[in-house]
Amino acid sequence: MIKSILCIGAGYVGGPTMAVIAKHCPEVQVVVADINADRVAAWQSGHPPIYEPGLVDVLNASLGRNLRFTADIDGAIRDAEMIFVSVNTPTKAFGRGSGKAADLQYWEKTARSILQNAQGHKIVVEKSTLPVRTAEAMERILQSGNGGARFDILSNPEFLAEGTAIADLEQPDRVLIGGAETADGRAAIEALVEVYAKWVPRERILTTNVWSAELSKLAANAFLAQRVSSINAVSAICESTGANVLEVARAIGSDRRIGASFLKAGVGFGGSCFQKDILNLVYLCEHHGLDEVARYWESVVTMNQLQKRRFVDRMLRAMFNTLADKRIAVFGFAFKADTGDTRDSPAIQVCRELLAEQARVCVTDPQALPAARRDLADAGPRLSFAPDPYEAARSAHAIALLTDWHEYRELDFERLYASMQKPAFLFDGRNLLEAERLYEIGFNVYSIGRPPLSRL
Repeated sequence: MIKSILCIGAGYVGGPTMAVIAKHCPEVQVVVADINADRVAAWQSGHPPIYEPGLVDVLNASLGRNLRFTADIDGAIRDAEMIFVSVNTPTKAFGRGSGKAADLQYWEKTARSILQNAQGHKIVVEKSTLPVRTAEAMERILQSGNGGARFDILSNPEFLAEGTAIADLEQPDRVLIGGAETADGRAAIEALVEVYAKWVPRERILTTNVWSAELSKLAANAFLAQRVSSINAVSAICESTGANVLEVARAIGSDRRIGASFLKAGVGFGGSCFQKDILNLVYLCEHHGLDEVARYWESVVTMNQLQKRRFVDRMLRAMFNTLADKRIAVFGFAFKADTGDTRDSPAIQVCRELLAEQARVCVTDPQALPAARRDLADAGPRLSFAPDPYEAARSAHAIALLTDWHEYRELDFERLYASMQKPAFLFDGRNLLEAERLYEIGFNVYSIGRPPLSRL
């Protein structure tokens, strides 16, 4: 049984994953290392730098017992038997493959650090989302040294959803482990299987070759994003024909071959994974000459961009074809509820397009305002922020709901309506609210994929 585990990278994946492993494997010393000293200090203090329901309790169950955080990456590499690599692999923003390919510079620097500091035998586990056959490149780097260290490379992609990450780790649908089809590879796979088997039923632990594991992560996110873009495409048809996307989704989802998951129309998907992984898949297809396949997957992202533009276009048409000098209260900036993460959030594009129309935008969000300030730092004086949604809506011409926070259901909409300019508009980008009740209060209500309820 492995006795010491290191994870390089204390982000949204590395921190929660290692906290859960430490909780269920008290006999294993778990270390999380990161180059960001402030991030390390936050984790080590028991107040993590990310928001995730249930994380604080899981973290503090093991912190100081068999879990610690450090900025000494080199020393941690020397001491660990198994090393998870969970560093950032954003979409490349320069050079060849810009806008599609994964930027692997942090991944390669980590591989070289492992090579320089490792002693003896190490099992290196890819946790970051990576292009197919990246493990092969990792192996070439690690085998290039002459220090006598020996390595086995595994792929163990994460399938976490922000907002439910702890639940996903505690009761996963599956754990996927890919390794070499050799005696050493199978032994390395079994070593990681034994870690997860402390709390995950063995029938849920799937083993494959490395390439299948790497591709499965990209394909899973591509399939999920495809469903979101598909129902959003249907929502556009609904708005043009008078159909109701909620009713259409219920009819589609009742077919057991399709199912109801990820058939919730909205203003678009966001987060760090979907768009990045699809574009990575597009680049992979183009690299292998599969241009038609690449265009198919690229259309999922195209539809997502269109959905955000359509949302603003509908606001513009409803509000007499001008938003200039009108106050718009944006309810929610995180890409989804129960997280403070704003990476690729639809709210970023929506806010920028509203500002481009000379609107005055006030953003409120229970968790994501610090990130929103960073994301829109260059927006200028027509942008403001308010922790209190009632303050954000005061004297507003419209509310644009962009994140499905549960607390927005509980707001006093009669109070909100009374404080707003008339006619008052509410654009529900998540189909979160009861449109009929809002209409009775006096709002002109525009929900995604549904006929408007308006007195105008």
